[in-house]
Amino acid sequence: MVMDEVFEKLRLLQDVLSRKIALEQEVQEIPKLLTTQEELLSRLKKSFIEKNIDYERAKTAEGKFRELLVSAEQSREGAEKNMDSISTQREYEALDKEIRDAAEKEQQYRKELQREERLLADLDEQMKQNADLVDQQERELADRRAGIEVDIAEKNRQIKELDEEERNISRDLDPEVLFKFERIIRNKMGRGIVAIRGGVCTGCHMILPTQFANEVHLGKEIVFCPYCSRILFYEESDQETEQYFDSEDAGSLSDLDDMDEEEYEEEDEEEEKVNIDYEE
Repeated sequence: MVMDEVFEKLRLLQDVLSRKIALEQEVQEIPKLLTTQEELLSRLKKSFIEKNIDYERAKTAEGKFRELLVSAEQSREGAEKNMDSISTQREYEALDKEIRDAAEKEQQYRKELQREERLLADLDEQMKQNADLVDQQERELADRRAGIEVDIAEKNRQIKELDEEERNISRDLDPEVLFKFERIIRNKMGRGIVAIRGGVCTGCHMILPTQFANEVHLGKEIVFCPYCSRILFYEESDQETEQYFDSEDAGSLSDLDDMDEEEYEEEDEEEEKVNIDYEE
């Protein structure tokens, strides 16, 4: 298989793998969408339990103050009845004090009872609202779970189709290259094969060594970017300014360097001779 065909297969495979990986990530993330609603439901249930405890506590207090109020009323009424049977001033004063004390307690217990009754009414209303919210959230959560299960099943079906497409495309490709290629795509946001333009990797935008640029240009084998590990392929560009060198070009440049060094040595010898003659 020529390298152009390999690169074309890799580009097709890149698209398939990118879509497949995106779907796999969505399948993993979908259940997390329920987390917020589950936390809300948990808080509502906790609030309902706490309010129920407060309600029971207020109901107990309400019963206690009701009993105390009845006792204070009976004490006052009994003292008032005894007023007709007193015979001395001292008895009158004592009974009058008993009536006043009983009336004060009666007033205090009535206020406490009314406070607890208002609290019970408020708590009862809050519990009803809370219970309605719990029921609503449970229904919505159940519906969302059912919808998510359908969504996950559909995405898994698409993943299976992409698996089959992946197998068809990669049938003639090197397994080791495929392993590296998939890992690169997972780590590089879906881009595993990129072009080289002007000696620059378009994946990481790093300037590549001439050796790599030449190897990519020749297109004889798969070359990985030494910086981002992506597979590189050569792409012509109208604005491209890179210089392409082969081994023969490098040799001719070396020869020019050697010639320059010989010219410099001859100039140094002539200058040294002139200086000696001048001194004589």
